Amino acid sequence: MHLVVCGGSALIALGLVSRTTRDLDVLALAREGRLVAPVPLPPALVVAAEAVAKVFGLPRNWLNNGPSSGEGGLFQVGMPEGLQDRLVTCAYGPALTVSFIARADQIPFKLWASVDRGGYHIDDLLKLQPTAEEIRAAALWTLEKDVSEGYRMVLGSLLTELGYADVARSLV
Repeated sequence: MHLVVCGGSALIALGLVSRTTRDLDVLALAREGRLVAPVPLPPALVVAAEAVAKVFGLPRNWLNNGPSSGEGGLFQVGMPEGLQDRLVTCAYGPALTVSFIARADQIPFKLWASVDRGGYHIDDLLKLQPTAEEIRAAALWTLEKDVSEGYRMVLGSLLTELGYADVARSLV
């Protein structure tokens, strides 16, 4: 089984942020050198995750495909160019390989989540200390995924609030 993981687990595993998380977000599965949608999760993985949950007292859905589970999911709308080449891969025994998305790909994902949901996503984004150019590239990526005027307005407000007013102005 080869999982591609994003979110807090990836941030923690790569030492990019220091915080806790309650789940492991599966962005994709890797099969034969390419990424595939994690929908549905393989039955053997679900059974193994449920067993781990029982042993460690974790929530039943501690391992989930939430980020890529529906039509508007990250995998379905398209990932940042080159994401697969930047994955950081670790083998956990003979049966499990996990690839964590790199910092460069966390920035657009965390920016999009910050606009959509705020909260700890904003904290994670700020801990990544993105440059103005990284934020600009991330913002342009998110604007390809959500073209609504409402999204553009919230994105601009958030960028201004986070200290990226020049970037926000350049996107108008």
